[in-house]
Amino acid sequence: MTSQPEQGGGQAESLTRLTEQLSRLPGIGPRSAQRLAYHVIRAPKEETRELAEALLGVIETVRFCSICQNVTQTDPCPRCALPVEDQSIICVVEEPLDVVAIERSGAFKGRYHVLHGLLSPMDGVTPENLRIRELIERLRDDTVKEVIIATNPSMEGEVTAMYVQGLIAPLGVRVTRLARGLPSGSDLEFADAVTVARALEGRQEF
Repeated sequence: MTSQPEQGGGQAESLTRLTEQLSRLPGIGPRSAQRLAYHVIRAPKEETRELAEALLGVIETVRFCSICQNVTQTDPCPRCALPVEDQSIICVVEEPLDVVAIERSGAFKGRYHVLHGLLSPMDGVTPENLRIRELIERLRDDTVKEVIIATNPSMEGEVTAMYVQGLIAPLGVRVTRLARGLPSGSDLEFADAVTVARALEGRQEF
């Protein structure tokens, strides 16, 4: 019986598949994916098994909160399940890491809403790809009086902020934007706690 040739110019098919999957991760190009794949096969089997178990654990236990859309192991998430100082304010962020950055500042006591991305038509990211509809549904019971849009100060962040503001305005909810204490072009998740706190305190009407 003739054995099947290995894929990828002599590279094992399973290794080719791993490289292809790793290259789909944000910030990982083909060369980096290949290096990571070879690191995996060189690593002790126990270490590799732990990595695989961690990936499976995320798939099986982590979900999105049905209220704020943040990642959580319980639904609703602990933040949404417990009373907070001000339930009338929602801070809208791009990614879960932005929630961590704002929490680190200790300056915000309201609720959050995670969009999971920014509008970018050139990259195929449309409103339907984000958790915008879920945000608008949260504003229909008149509990929320203010929405702070805390998307990053990039072109995509500004476009997303303007789009969300346009949807919220007819509902009569106050919309504010983080102050420009955040450096232009920088991501919220990398800002220090003092900068985030000042941006929250100095937020402006949209």
